[in-house]
Amino acid sequence: MTALEIPRFGELLSPFISQVPDGTRPRFLALLERGAANRYRLWAEQLPEHAAVLFECAESEDEIANRIEGAFALDESLRDELLAPLPQATQTYYDAFAPYDVWDQLRIQANAERQGANAWRSIAAHHPDAYVVEVLHSCSALEELSADALDALIAAHAPSHAPSH
Repeated sequence: MTALEIPRFGELLSPFISQVPDGTRPRFLALLERGAANRYRLWAEQLPEHAAVLFECAESEDEIANRIEGAFALDESLRDELLAPLPQATQTYYDAFAPYDVWDQLRIQANAERQGANAWRSIAAHHPDAYVVEVLHSCSALEELSADALDALIAAHAPSHAPSH
């Protein structure tokens, strides 16, 4: 069994994020949220007994993307630059989970949700528009709700004979 290593997704994905024009980065992150939503749907197929929770998390990811897309207009002339690094970024994100079983993947994702919440807060801290800041904070809250839902799912699954520390 591979030891669980939680990636720092900001660092892992920074080579792709840095390829998109500055003003489009939140929109790029929104596209990554949609990739995470698809990942949740795959986990729901693997764990049908937990599909309701996993589909809720997927819907939250899509809602975050919707909110970001609504708050950050896209200059259509930049669409190709925005989309160019997306396939590799999505594959890199998926590859981070590949060595692990589904439950460890969910542990990684719970942490990734908290990293995402912090990323939205970081963007909010430097944004001049109060409405956009409010949207960003609402996205952080959604990320944390998903993380909490995953933590609860994992805790319910954990064997009762887990070693104490």
